[in-house]
Amino acid sequence: MTLKRIFNWVVGLPVAIIGVGFAVANREWVTVSFDPINRAQPFATMSMPLWALFFAGVFFGIFIGWFVAWRGAARHRRSARDAKIELIRTQQHHEREKRELQQNLPAVRPETVS
Repeated sequence: MTLKRIFNWVVGLPVAIIGVGFAVANREWVTVSFDPINRAQPFATMSMPLWALFFAGVFFGIFIGWFVAWRGAARHRRSARDAKIELIRTQQHHEREKRELQQNLPAVRPETVS
């Protein structure tokens, strides 16, 4: 086993056990309100188990973190794309110059050595 795989098991297994334990211990339903003004009769509510609310928040946070990192790397992806395009242009220019040079040079015949 590689060190990375061992580390994943050492960290991942306790996290999974704690997550399952949290879900089992928090099975009661909670009402989530989206109305900060009227607490007595909110206009938008949702009932769900507490563990579902927790894990939805975790997954939402992971998604937002991934999106922010992806947007932050946009300039690096753009720079890499521009560098690749410039490399292709340079290679094409080099090939074109090489063909023109070969066409313009007279055919050189090796002299016979006696």
